[in-house]
Amino acid sequence: MGEIYQNLIGGTWRKADDASENRSPSDITDLIGMFARGGAKDVTEATDAAELAFPAWSRSNPQVRADLLDRIATEITRREAEIALMLAREEGKVLPEALAETRRAAHVFRFFAGETLRLKGDAVASVRPDVDVEVTREPLGIVGLITPWNFPIAIPAWKIAPALAYGNCVIFKPAEQTPGSAHLLAQIIHEAGCPAGVFNLVMGRGSVVGEAMTSDPRISGISFTGSVPVGRHLAGTCAANMKKLQMEMGGKNPMIVMDDADLQTAVSVCLNGAFYQTGQRCTASSRLIVQSGIHDAFVAEVEKQLKALKVGHALTEDMQIGPVASESQLNSNLSYVALAAEEGCEVLGGERLNRDTNGFFQAPALFLGSKNSMRSAREEIFGPCASVIRVEDFEEAVSVANDTQFGLSSGICTTNLRNAREFKRRSAAGMVMVNLPTAGVDYHVPFGGRKASSYGSREQGSYAAEFYTSVKTAYTFAG
Repeated sequence: MGEIYQNLIGGTWRKADDASENRSPSDITDLIGMFARGGAKDVTEATDAAELAFPAWSRSNPQVRADLLDRIATEITRREAEIALMLAREEGKVLPEALAETRRAAHVFRFFAGETLRLKGDAVASVRPDVDVEVTREPLGIVGLITPWNFPIAIPAWKIAPALAYGNCVIFKPAEQTPGSAHLLAQIIHEAGCPAGVFNLVMGRGSVVGEAMTSDPRISGISFTGSVPVGRHLAGTCAANMKKLQMEMGGKNPMIVMDDADLQTAVSVCLNGAFYQTGQRCTASSRLIVQSGIHDAFVAEVEKQLKALKVGHALTEDMQIGPVASESQLNSNLSYVALAAEEGCEVLGGERLNRDTNGFFQAPALFLGSKNSMRSAREEIFGPCASVIRVEDFEEAVSVANDTQFGLSSGICTTNLRNAREFKRRSAAGMVMVNLPTAGVDYHVPFGGRKASSYGSREQGSYAAEFYTSVKTAYTFAG
């Protein structure tokens, strides 16, 4: 079976009882490697190691933690071409997108290297005489991090970096579809001098590894990014085990195009938000809510540019959209294309494409004549598919945009300052974009949404401390 890439537990690379193949969605004959598939006992051993490491790491000098994160950032940058190639091969992002994501991971680690020295508390006057009050933040403890396949280096970075920065120990479970990027990141963290047991990698099935993480009482918190059904299950199990929980889940993100929008800007924003990275982003613009006056011109221009997009092997030069990440995801996408047609939409594109290699390629799909009540316009597809919903005015546009179980990201294309200002105020989403794609965020500000999209405190930026630390209030009588 050849070399098997192993789990990292307690500072050593360890075999698991099973292994799984990792193949490229651009070409299923491209075997990237065999990766360990851990189980409950591996989680137990990783938690044992983290428990031993936590006392020293949690009390370590913040400069020590800052230096570690800075070394990790530097090494990611040095090996960015290698990491991006792995990411593109196993996830299917075109190489420029994979390289941009890898660079984002380095930025995140470097940002949190600085945050180790910026964690603040409060000295507060007591209502009682001769009493001092201090409010400080301490590490949460051992944290379990469960990440998805669509951003296999950036999302692990924005969970691992703050966890380590604030003195926690980590058990990291990456998506089973993308273990290669996770393994490279684990190598870098290990070789950068991370103390044994502080960071542990346990690859395997979510139903096994994830369940073991939520059931071990020594793991104080779980940070999860993935689907709503899995998130709901985690919420129940974490509540039963009294664990702190942070989740980022689905989206059905609206992009409003007003009559006064600049047409080329609106088309560019919508193409990027809906179809780039194969539409496999929780922040993708999957509902294009277009005012009647610009509707026909907008659709004509989107259709024209959609047909010109190059779809193919992720490593082919000048390719714009890579494959869908897996056969099961492709089949799900195609079922929604068929559903949209059954619901009465005119479907442009969306078919499976044949290319020189045996991969999971799909033409971008536009669902015209869509209604917000249709399943194809309400359920997250997580592929290169977008519904176009015609509205008459701003009030209807806002109403349609907010009529969803999700609330992650939203956007508006307009040249009217009043419309922009009003939409930012009234949008029921955690992030709002004006004349920008709904997908695409900065790493130093909070990321997260409302309703079924998110649960718990925000990720990224200084707001990450809300999850990865615990607040302590100390009173001292000085009389």
